Amino acid sequence: MLELYNTPHSTCSQKVRIYLAEKNLEWTDQQVNLATKEHLSPKYLKINPNGVVLTFIHNGTIITDPSVICEYIDEVFPEPALTPAEPAQKAAMRAWLRFIEEVPTVAVRVPSFNMAFLPRFEGLSKDEFHIQKADIRPLRKQFYCRMGLDGFDNEDFAAALEQIHNTAKRMNKALSAGPWLLGAQYTLADIILAPLLDRMADLGFTDLWNNDFPSVTGWFQRMQERAAFKRTFFRAHIFRNYTILPGRPVS
Repeated sequence: MLELYNTPHSTCSQKVRIYLAEKNLEWTDQQVNLATKEHLSPKYLKINPNGVVLTFIHNGTIITDPSVICEYIDEVFPEPALTPAEPAQKAAMRAWLRFIEEVPTVAVRVPSFNMAFLPRFEGLSKDEFHIQKADIRPLRKQFYCRMGLDGFDNEDFAAALEQIHNTAKRMNKALSAGPWLLGAQYTLADIILAPLLDRMADLGFTDLWNNDFPSVTGWFQRMQERAAFKRTFFRAHIFRNYTILPGRPVS
């Protein structure tokens, strides 16, 4: 039995949802309500002490990292193959996974929170913000503290956009060898990266790659045409109606 504790607009959830769709696997969709802090409830914390979405369970085995979840799925359900068989190519894929989790995954959170989630904090005092929003988070407390009531500052915001631009530059170079990041084979690296570019597109930042990196534009179009991508993004993109808010001035 496969269970996925997730929420549709979470990029981490989307990474695994695409992968499950590519594998044509049936799974139980356990929706986690972030607005009611269900991910911080004692019941959820028992299976994921980090207090974040997402969590994958297979016959009692619990895994909480998106890339690790997908690699586990590939080993248990090897067809269709989404990991290279050749060791050097497999290593190249894992290098991409490490880069994606350490650079664009982190960077995307800054504009996402500044542009979509700050209204949820309106009317809170600093003490209330820390007690109700920051201090209760096992993994993301410092992230919330750095963000604060007014959002990330201009310096953090600009740095995040630069990281996404640099990611697109690296992608563009890799895509010169084929339609996908590892050349001819479509792999987990493409899947893990797709929701991040989709989020930035949602927020209005397609110029970060459309202006300078045409191969990335083509790659993203190919991703969007895949049936698994369409199955994952089955609901309206919730970020498209938000006003773009810059970071707060650096004090």
